[in-house]
Amino acid sequence: MPRPPKWRIVNQEPTVTYFKPRGIPLRRLNEVTLTVEGLEALRLSDVEGLDQDKASAQMGISRQTFGRILANARKTVATAIVHGLGLRIEGGNYLLADQVKKMGMPGRCPRMSRLLAQEQQESEELKREEETQAG
Repeated sequence: MPRPPKWRIVNQEPTVTYFKPRGIPLRRLNEVTLTVEGLEALRLSDVEGLDQDKASAQMGISRQTFGRILANARKTVATAIVHGLGLRIEGGNYLLADQVKKMGMPGRCPRMSRLLAQEQQESEELKREEETQAG
């Protein structure tokens, strides 16, 4: 029996959940699916510019798992673009960051807990520095 997948932390639900090529009716369109955690991996790595250590800690997963999710997400997006397919964003094993802050992360290993706590502390310190410089 396979091991159950672990939960991944995502910042928020996607606001847009479908992309399609222009000029092709939906009824004639094939599609691929990008998971919500795949979208989060793309956001953290390619939009926010985080390295894999920081991004994986933010999602509560190992660096190797983050790299695998990111590679699959990039392949899915590239497939949709190259072949003119619809891109549906849904599914996956994820919890919202706000939920995790309230109830804690189920099944988190001690290393991930330390990395997430360190990331949160660095984020708070950065906010304090910005407030000091602004005020």
